Amino acid sequence: MSFETLGLRADILRAIADEGYTSPTPIQLKAIPAVLQGGDILAGAQTGTGKTAGFTLPLLEKLSANPIQAQGRRPVRALILTPTRELAAQVFESVRTYGKYLPLRATVVFGGVSINPQMMKLRGGVDILVATPGRLLDLVNQNAVSLREVEVLILDEADRMLDMGFIHDIKKVLAMLPKKRQNLLFSATFSDEIKTLADKLLNQPTLIEVARRNTASERVTQRVHPVDRNRKREMLSFLIKQDDWQQVLIFIRTKHGANKLTEQLNDDGISAAAIHGNKSQGARTKALEDFKRGAIRALVATDIAARGIDIDQLPHVVNYELPNVPEDYVHRIGRTGRADAEGEAISLVCVDEIKFLRDIEKLIKRDIDQEVLAGFEPDPNVRAEPIVLGRRMTIGAGAGNGRGRSGSGSGKPALGAKPKNGAGKPQGRSNPGGKSQGGANGSQANGNKPAGNSSNKNYRGNKPKQAV
Repeated sequence: MSFETLGLRADILRAIADEGYTSPTPIQLKAIPAVLQGGDILAGAQTGTGKTAGFTLPLLEKLSANPIQAQGRRPVRALILTPTRELAAQVFESVRTYGKYLPLRATVVFGGVSINPQMMKLRGGVDILVATPGRLLDLVNQNAVSLREVEVLILDEADRMLDMGFIHDIKKVLAMLPKKRQNLLFSATFSDEIKTLADKLLNQPTLIEVARRNTASERVTQRVHPVDRNRKREMLSFLIKQDDWQQVLIFIRTKHGANKLTEQLNDDGISAAAIHGNKSQGARTKALEDFKRGAIRALVATDIAARGIDIDQLPHVVNYELPNVPEDYVHRIGRTGRADAEGEAISLVCVDEIKFLRDIEKLIKRDIDQEVLAGFEPDPNVRAEPIVLGRRMTIGAGAGNGRGRSGSGSGKPALGAKPKNGAGKPQGRSNPGGKSQGGANGSQANGNKPAGNSSNKNYRGNKPKQAV
């Protein structure tokens, strides 16, 4: 099926053709007609499936089909809320790219940069506003923008907005909107909190799903490398050099940890940069652009900073530290294996993180294959220790008393399998159809196919697991 069959006008089809696309992705096939019908939508789709275009394209069609005859400043007719600056910028690029032949105006507002230029753009009036919740409320409080004529509200990555504590800001925004409007809620996962929000926000919504709930992308090969906590950095550098990784996104829990690991990688001769909430917007943008164009090989990121990152041809994601929230694992590995691409997600797991691993496997409903790298065999006598996230917060085994034992029971290593030297090198390219279609510079969701990965027996003694 082609885009021509979905009811989009010629100017939008022309912009799509300019980007080289001919066939919509599954989420686009379902979402575009549903949005055009005018009802509320609850859509579940993993990141990288082309969901941005799934709401951008029909939104442009709807607004173009019903131009407003307003005197003076244009009212905001469509509001798109996103959890992070990076995602807001990407969605705006999507609107700009696919609406470039239309007489519609759009802008994006987010924190971390001066508010005055944003106020100047809003002063001229815009049809489509892409925003993060905090900055939007700042602008409303300064009477720089009115939301009284919004026709369509889109909450993108709503699960992450709730995770980041934006629920109160969202409620404030909702109170400023007209009651009669179309609501579109997109989420990678359907937690109880998302269901509660959907019940309050949506009116008899159409449910759209293109991936099983709370599951990791099936195009991502997942693997765990057991390792002692004090040898993680050494193993990471080994993997990058051994397999000649040219582009790897590395997840870590804390901002301080991201800075420290970045310095260590650079000391090891691996060009790296960190991206986290304490970095200025300019520094975050530069690090991301350097990573995209290959000026650095490794990008070290915290979960919040990496949300919404869309990177061309990203073959590798590494969980240097497992997240304590299992849903974050799904979000992390969704950075690779996007749409028709395949990717590789590797987790470096020490004895302290066994519970996190089990929680993740419970969520994704499968055991992740484990491989011990020769020379990096974990010490079976090491006990689990609490994980310190800050001066007042510890998590993990033994967090209550500063001590803890591994879950292995009898002195045997809690993690382990037959040693293996290295991993296979990735090769190949993905189908470009899964580009987060919609970006004025919408990044193509290409990734390289990992080859040569063999599975080993799991430490639990179970039968070998199938690779995802």
